[in-house]
Amino acid sequence: MAIEAPLSKYKKQNIWILVAVLLGLSVWCIEDGYFDEEFIEDNTTKNEVGEDVLGEWLIVNRYAPYVMIPGAILMAIRFFLIKDKKVVAGETSLVLPGKEIPYDSIEKINKTFFDKKGYFIVTYKEGDNEVDVKLSDRSYDNMPAVLDELVKQIS
Repeated sequence: MAIEAPLSKYKKQNIWILVAVLLGLSVWCIEDGYFDEEFIEDNTTKNEVGEDVLGEWLIVNRYAPYVMIPGAILMAIRFFLIKDKKVVAGETSLVLPGKEIPYDSIEKINKTFFDKKGYFIVTYKEGDNEVDVKLSDRSYDNMPAVLDELVKQIS
């Protein structure tokens, strides 16, 4: 029976928190940079010719939304690209996003830090090379069941 570990709620929530923070800061910067007359007056000086010179914070508040709003959009797109990723401990192999590792190629599982830090390392042979894959319970939910299935399959 296959054991699945979907993308963790922790990771999904962090993406949406970042999107909300970026959009909130963008609104704040737009309000300060374009509509708050007192802030604009405090951060504008006159040069020798009599032209207005924008202060550093006014420049930041006017141009930061052009970076933060696309950043929020990119993070939302990233969420929709990774939301269905999962790790599956199947009958004959461990299936990760983008690769499949047969159980007979797995050489060792280092679960030293699983109880304290929430990750374990799977070492497997790929051709002549040994490859390490770090799997974390912060990235995927249900990792203890996947680890138990891996240990059972390679023993």
